[in-house]
Amino acid sequence: MIPLHSRIALWIERILLSILALSVLIYGADWAVFTLRGKPLSQVTVNRYLSVPLKGNKTEYDYEGTQPIPCSVSLFPQLGLSTCWYLRRHSIQNDRL
Repeated sequence: MIPLHSRIALWIERILLSILALSVLIYGADWAVFTLRGKPLSQVTVNRYLSVPLKGNKTEYDYEGTQPIPCSVSLFPQLGLSTCWYLRRHSIQNDRL
């Protein structure tokens, strides 16, 4: 009979391998759909701010304006671009000096 700690370790290993395989499968399916749809790209307009550290542990935020950012219409980032659904939800971007 296998000791309890060995059985638990075996189940943890199986669960982690299943999660890894499922992640690879989902990303591969997203890439395939993205490619079959002709690599659809879009643009999202974001507000950009520059955060400048000041004395006294304070920060000043300078508005840099709006800027269209290219994005991929997919579930995961493709072609080195952020996803459009993420940029729409995070339309305020801070750059640090």
